[in-house]
Amino acid sequence: MRILRSIHTLDPAVGGPIESVRQSSALLRRLGHDVEIVSLDRPDAPWLQDSPVTTHALGPGRGSYGYTPKLAEWLRKHHGDFDAVIVHGVWQYSSFGVWRGLRGTKTPYFVFPHGMLDPWFKKTYPLKHLKKMLYWPWAEYRVLRDARAVLFTSEEEKRLARESFFPYRCHERVVNYGTAPPDLDLSAARIRFLETFSLLHGKRIFLFLGRLHEKKGCDLLIEAFAAVASRRTAEQPCHLVMAGPSDPAYLERLKNMAAALLPANAFTFTGMLSGDLKWGAFSAAEVFILPSHQENFGIAVVEALACATPVLISNQVNIWREIVEAGAGFGNEDTVTGTMSSLERWLALPEGDRVVMRENARRCFAANFHIERAVESLVEVLSGATE
Repeated sequence: MRILRSIHTLDPAVGGPIESVRQSSALLRRLGHDVEIVSLDRPDAPWLQDSPVTTHALGPGRGSYGYTPKLAEWLRKHHGDFDAVIVHGVWQYSSFGVWRGLRGTKTPYFVFPHGMLDPWFKKTYPLKHLKKMLYWPWAEYRVLRDARAVLFTSEEEKRLARESFFPYRCHERVVNYGTAPPDLDLSAARIRFLETFSLLHGKRIFLFLGRLHEKKGCDLLIEAFAAVASRRTAEQPCHLVMAGPSDPAYLERLKNMAAALLPANAFTFTGMLSGDLKWGAFSAAEVFILPSHQENFGIAVVEALACATPVLISNQVNIWREIVEAGAGFGNEDTVTGTMSSLERWLALPEGDRVVMRENARRCFAANFHIERAVESLVEVLSGATE
C-alpha cells in the first residue's frame, strides 16, 4: 500500500503519538509498504534529520494551529500518489487541511484522535471548550464525519469521544496501538543511566517519564510519594525520578514542591531523556508511575512494560484495565489517596510477587502493545476500507 501520514509536528519533545508514528512507519516500510509523512514543521527542523521515511515539511504555519495553504494545495496535487491518508490528531490544521485537500477526491483518509476528544478537557478548560464548540461544526465535525474511519486505541477512548461535542457522527473502529521494544542492551543502558545520575546508585527508583504537565498528575505524585516515602526505613531508600520536558514555570513549581516535601537526596529532575538514557531509566526503575487525570494511551506506560517494569497508573489511563487484568501493574483513582494506595501496595509486595509482576509486564507488552500487533491491526483496517 501507499500510505501518507499527516501530523502537526514530529518534534519528540511534544510527546504524544510521535514516537509511535516514527516506529510504525519504519516497520510498514520493512513490510513492503510505501510510507511518507506530511507535517507542518519548518523544512529545516532538526528533528526531521533522522525521519525514518520521506517527510514533506510544509510549515511553519500560522500560530499554534499551524494554518498554511500549502497543505491542501499539496494534497490536491499529490493525493493520487497514495492509497490512504492517516491523520494523527485533531484541533490543528494537519487535520482540517487534509479534509480540504482531499474533498471531492477518491483518496480515503482515516483519523486517529489520540484522546483529543476526551471530555476531561471540557471539564478542565471550559473556556477553551467554548471556543472549540464554535469551531467544531464547520471543521473537526466534518473531518470526522467524512473520514473512512475514525480509529480509537481502546474501547474506553471510543466511548468517551461521544460525550464532548454535538453533532457527532463518524464510522468508529478500535485498533491495536503500541510501540517497539528497545533495540539495545538494556543492562548497558541501565549502567549508563546510573553513571549519569550517580545519586541514584543503591536507590529504589520510582520513575515518572513523560511531559511534565498538570494533566499528568505530577503534583499529586510528589505529594503522595512524600507521604509514603517518609514511612520507609533508611535501609529502603526510595527515590523519585521525574524525567521529561516541561514549561519552565510549571517545572519550577514542581521543584519547589518537591524541595518542601522531600529530602534533597530523595528526588531528581532529569530533564528530557532520549535514546539509551531513556531506556536505561525504564530498566533501572523498579516501578513506573503515571497518576494522570487524562491519558488516551500512554506510550511511556507501554515502554515501561517493554522493559519488564511494572506500572502504577490511574484509572484515567485508558489502557489500565488491560494492564491490571494482566497482573502487570495497579490502577487507582487519580488522587493523592489513590496514588498513595498504589505505592503502598507495591512496597508491601514480597520480592517474589514483584518478580512475577515484572514477567507479567513483559508478557502484557508482547500480547497487547507490541508495534507489530499495532501495524497488523492498522493494515487490516486500511486494506479492508480501500479494496
